[in-house]
Amino acid sequence: PVEIGDKPGFSNTAEASLETTRGNSDTDNYKVSLRTTYDSGYDFVGWAEISGAYGRANGDENTNKLFSHARYIYALTDEAIRAEVFAQLQNDEFKQINSRLLGGGGLRFKLFDTLQNSKGYFGIGALYENIRYKNSLLDPNENALRTNFYFAYMINLNETSSIAYTLYYQPKIDDFNDNIQLHELELKLNIYKNLFLKFNIAYDEDTKPPSGVKKYDFTQNTSFVYNF
Repeated sequence: PVEIGDKPGFSNTAEASLETTRGNSDTDNYKVSLRTTYDSGYDFVGWAEISGAYGRANGDENTNKLFSHARYIYALTDEAIRAEVFAQLQNDEFKQINSRLLGGGGLRFKLFDTLQNSKGYFGIGALYENIRYKNSLLDPNENALRTNFYFAYMINLNETSSIAYTLYYQPKIDDFNDNIQLHELELKLNIYKNLFLKFNIAYDEDTKPPSGVKKYDFTQNTSFVYNF
């Protein structure tokens, strides 16, 4: 969770994980991302990020996806309540998604900040999404309104390392049986100055995915992160 006043001014984060094997196994896996943030230090913070992942195993492509997200957070009260607006564009070849474009907004509430090294938030809002699938005959393009709930919690293990958990729950407004859930657990450890090692576990579920696509995805990723 990004908070107003955490790091006033501009800041950037670059992340990369690379794996190549040859011999008995022939694989290539790459993931890169870049985020830029501007924090007014007083009443708002805005950030945007773009990331991509690509993989091949024994000559066959098994991962190909792009993701971009932008968010603006404004302080409605000094500490507890924030307003948010956001936009997102992504595609995923192996989920049969040519593009998923969404925009929305909502409110974020600080749940607790009793300890100096932890903080938790709850968000509620709504989003509109447009999905264009690879096979439009089996899966017609989709337009939907979804409610958007999330919970985010972070513990600072020390001044430079942290662990965080985020949950998103996004059901259709007119059909709560059609929902998307995303869970993410992240451990970030400082290696040297602005260089970090990040361990990430993610699980996402779509109760009504496109034809031939499983309802869930589980990923584990280890990457290097550089702040500047």
